[in-house]
Amino acid sequence: MTFRTTTLTALAAAALLTPVLLGPVAANATPSSGVSAVTLAHTDIPAGLLPFIPQGAHVEVREITIAPGGTTGWHYHDAQIYGFVRQGTLTHPGADCKPVVYRAGQIIEEPGGKVNTHEGTNLGTVPVILDVLYVMPPGKPLSQDAEAPACVQP
Repeated sequence: MTFRTTTLTALAAAALLTPVLLGPVAANATPSSGVSAVTLAHTDIPAGLLPFIPQGAHVEVREITIAPGGTTGWHYHDAQIYGFVRQGTLTHPGADCKPVVYRAGQIIEEPGGKVNTHEGTNLGTVPVILDVLYVMPPGKPLSQDAEAPACVQP
C-alpha cells in the first residue's frame, strides 16, 4: 500500500465515523481564483445501509490545487470534511479571520455548517496540493459559497 493510499484510507475511515451535520443554504458568493480540482474517487452510500449514516451520504475524494496567490473564496461545507496537505503551505482563516497555517504533511479537519465559514489561500510560491475527503448529505454540494465575515468587510 502506498503512503497516499494509506492516507486516503485513514481519512475515509475517520470521516465515516464522524456524524454528518446539516447546514443552511449560503448567501452571496465570494470568488475563488487559481483553484482547480480533480475527483479521484466517489460513491454514494444508500440510506439505511450504515447505522451511523442513516440518511446515506455522497462520498468523494478530490485533489485540490491552489496556485500561488490563489484563494478558494469564503465558503463552508454541510458536513465535516478532512484534508491532507500534500504540498505547500495553506493559510486558512475562519469566521474570526484568525489564520491557521497548514504545511505539507498536516491534516485539516473542517467542521460543517455556515458558522464554520472559512477561506483557503496560498501565500507561498509553490502550488498547494490537498487531498480532501467529503462525506456529504445526499443532494448537498461539496461546498457552499458564503459572504466574507464582518472582520474582512471594509
